[in-house]
Amino acid sequence: MHPFRKAVEARDVAGIEALLANDVVFTSPVVFKPYPGKAITAAILRGVLRVFEDFRYVREIGSADGRDHAFVFKARVNGLEVHGCDFLHFDEHGKIDEFTVMVRPLSGAKALAEAMGAQFEQIEREASGR
Repeated sequence: MHPFRKAVEARDVAGIEALLANDVVFTSPVVFKPYPGKAITAAILRGVLRVFEDFRYVREIGSADGRDHAFVFKARVNGLEVHGCDFLHFDEHGKIDEFTVMVRPLSGAKALAEAMGAQFEQIEREASGR
C-alpha cells in the first residue's frame, strides 16, 4: 500500500503532512484558484478529514516511475455520496508537489463546497498558525 494511502486511511495527519513538499500546490474540486504551500494544503486536508464521512479508497493507480498516482475514493458529505480521485505528483525527493482533487456528482460537489466553506475560517487560522 502506498504511504499516502496508508496515512489517509489511518487518519494520520502527521504522516500526511510529512509527505507534502514545502512548495506543494493544492487544486480544489470546487474552487477555481489553486492553493500554494504546505501550510494551507495541510490545513485543507485536515478540514477534509473533518467533513468526509465513511471515506475509503477503492482503487490506486500509479505510473511506472512512481511519480504520479491516482487514488479513487468514495465518501459521504452531509449524507450525500461523493466519488472522487486524488491525483498526486511526487517530486524527486518523494514529496507531493501537486495535489489535485476531482469529485462527482454535482450534488456531492456542492455538499463538499458547503461543508468546506464552513471549515474555511478554521483552515485559514490553522494555515497561518493563529
